[in-house]
Amino acid sequence: MEYDAATRLYPGTPKPAVNELNLSIPDGELLVLVGPSGSGKSTALRMLAGLEPLDEGRILIGGNDVSTVRPRDRDIAMVFQSYALYPNLNVAANMGFALKQQGVPRGERDQRVREVAKLLDLEPYLDRKPRNLSGGQRQRVAMGRAIVRHPQVYLMDEPLSNLDAKLRVQTRTELVELQQRLAVTTVYVTHDQVEAMTMGDRVAVLRDGNLQQCDAPSALYHTPANLFVAGFIGSPAMNLLRASAGGPLLVGGADIGIADDLGGERATVGFRPEAVVIGDGPIAARIRIVEDLGSEVFVHLVIDHDGEERRIVAKAEAPFAGSAGDNVHLGLHGTIHLFDNADLRRTSVQL
Repeated sequence: MEYDAATRLYPGTPKPAVNELNLSIPDGELLVLVGPSGSGKSTALRMLAGLEPLDEGRILIGGNDVSTVRPRDRDIAMVFQSYALYPNLNVAANMGFALKQQGVPRGERDQRVREVAKLLDLEPYLDRKPRNLSGGQRQRVAMGRAIVRHPQVYLMDEPLSNLDAKLRVQTRTELVELQQRLAVTTVYVTHDQVEAMTMGDRVAVLRDGNLQQCDAPSALYHTPANLFVAGFIGSPAMNLLRASAGGPLLVGGADIGIADDLGGERATVGFRPEAVVIGDGPIAARIRIVEDLGSEVFVHLVIDHDGEERRIVAKAEAPFAGSAGDNVHLGLHGTIHLFDNADLRRTSVQL
């Protein structure tokens, strides 16, 4: 499946919602489209489904150009955020509705519904109406309705966003396991970068309709292509500080041992929370907040950087003895990222 310079420009808007998107998705891959609100991720998914027309470029499925093919003829199945179940039909009828519309014989239809119901642990609920199901069960019914069709591609538009936090974590794990068993190409849209990182074989990061980077989750985290990806991927986010002009690169007034190859004020310094060591180092700081999550601790700090108070986050080992208001010293280790402010691209230095 492939986006070939695919562009969507809404009438009356100066910039494309999706701008010359080039993206190839191998068979069987789970690709996640992620980005902030307005980044174009849902529009890109709807273009693939045929629900949004292309102004330029092509969409290919199975090597065939489907840019002008009707949605019903694209051999795709879509799972929406709202589940979109028929309230007057029971679970079995909801799951088999598309097959009935396609003229699949009753016997085959019932068999396929039962097989998918068993796969999704929905067998006890086949006679229930949607109003008698929990949110997680409704989500599985919506998934089952897509799976039973045996399409070439699954498209999922934030299907877990209506679930509570605990159920989202459980369901996304089940969804990944299911996709791996089915081995069907899946494109999944979310605004939640943690969800994206834990689910995707690859993750495509969009911003203002433009693809910023498409890579494995670990590559996005450790080698972000630019300043936007660095700040968007990771929770807590990467610490980003504008470099002082001239001389060596300074963090909190301290020389961190990196030559300024980008020309001082043209660089932004970035480092992950786990790169900050509390206890011994040249950077003076004050603790603002300690977030103790049990297995890990995030320490929010203030440093005096280039004449201004700047906030950074460190990841510390549990148990952590410090508390709000304490003065501490920091060191940096691991990878320090440098971003050229002229084009926002990244270089990195290993300390």
